Amino acid sequence: MIKCVIFDMDGVIFDTERLYLDCCGPAAEKAGLQDIETVAISCIGLTREETEKRMLQAYGDVKLLQAFYEDLSGVFARKYEEEGLPMKDGVHEILTWLRDHRIPTALASSTRTDTVKRELADAGLDRYFDMIVGGDMVSRSKPAPDIFLKAAALMHTEPGDCIVIEDSFNGIRAASSAGMIPIMVPDILQPDQEIRSLAFRVAGSLHEALEILKEMQKAGV
Repeated sequence: MIKCVIFDMDGVIFDTERLYLDCCGPAAEKAGLQDIETVAISCIGLTREETEKRMLQAYGDVKLLQAFYEDLSGVFARKYEEEGLPMKDGVHEILTWLRDHRIPTALASSTRTDTVKRELADAGLDRYFDMIVGGDMVSRSKPAPDIFLKAAALMHTEPGDCIVIEDSFNGIRAASSAGMIPIMVPDILQPDQEIRSLAFRVAGSLHEALEILKEMQKAGV
């Protein structure tokens, strides 16, 4: 039987990755940063610190990046205040099923823990998770397995008994490296041959991921 399910947050629970990309455009244009979407997509699944390093490598101008981050934060904050975070389709269904079947559920995100807790609480989703692990709770970000191993340890579950729901390449690499069972629900990036070989299954949506969990539960995986 399923012993533990661990979710990523951005791109899995919330449609924040597309929202961030939408916010990046105006801020990048104002700061004069070219090809921002390509660089931003390459940062998916990284911690804030790793993202800032990659951005600095791409653009090399600290002052321009500071201006960009300030504008980006302002645009995102306004959208958050006015609309909240958009949820991915099927979130309530899969979380409700896990809760109703008393399956331990954790969230492991590269985002800082306090931000994760606030965003989940604002959306009314915090009650579904038994444990929350943020990127500031581990020393290495994905694709290192640290965050998933930390979640498994806190959930008192062996890594091999954990199913991970992820959308990013580095998330799938991290879950596979941790010895867990990765299910990919692609968001912006579609899986290539490497990622398909690492994933246990690829689901087109959270609804499909839920059907996979039901199959696994029935089969006693």
